[in-house]
Amino acid sequence: MSKTDTATERVMSADIHAVAPGLEHYEQSRLFGEVWKRPGLSPRDRSIVTLAALIARNQAVEMKDYMHLAVDNGVKPGEISEMITHLAFYSGWENAVTAVATARQVFHTRGVGADQLPEASGDLLPLNEAAEMQRAASVEQSFGGVAPGVVQYTTEVLFRDLWLRPGLAPRDRSLVTVSALIASGQVAQVSYHLNRAMDNGLAQSEASEVLTQLAFYAGWPNVFSALPVVREVFEGRVHAKGS
Repeated sequence: MSKTDTATERVMSADIHAVAPGLEHYEQSRLFGEVWKRPGLSPRDRSIVTLAALIARNQAVEMKDYMHLAVDNGVKPGEISEMITHLAFYSGWENAVTAVATARQVFHTRGVGADQLPEASGDLLPLNEAAEMQRAASVEQSFGGVAPGVVQYTTEVLFRDLWLRPGLAPRDRSLVTVSALIASGQVAQVSYHLNRAMDNGLAQSEASEVLTQLAFYAGWPNVFSALPVVREVFEGRVHAKGS
């Protein structure tokens, strides 16, 4: 474990032991002792998943420690910055602002300057024109008459701007999105975004391990609610390959 992680555990354990010794036992033996060491997902990815869950659920108490751990695990400060920007759209503006306050402390402690953060705007990644036209047409047909403003900004801001920002790789941006959706119980959106994540390079074994990580940080009910959808995605991709 990193020095930051060890120090964090030591401080947290003293408080937890005074209130819930059983919780401390599971945290040490299972969460840090096993889950974070499982080989199916890199420590960097586990940090991304965990931070996405904490931000999406607006859980600020431990956020600073996990941001430090994320940097120790190879997540760049600029990537954390971009995660916060992305999650403003997928978990709400106020949740992102809470994360900003925490990240500012972490960045100050680590001497992170503006030169290490993504630009407010600039060149975007190439757009997959065919896939985006298909997505936009489907959403317009389904919801254009219900909420045209939502449909407009979904196309203009989310998929033709936010998703193309180069500060976070497409695979990581998908990983953040799927983690936040599951952590906040938004099961209806998981199928599309998990397929997109796997198209962006997330392996099935890695997607499976995301669920294991989230069970501890978002709770078993949220993960079990997502399991049927995840299974359908896995099975559908197997069938698509075989056809």
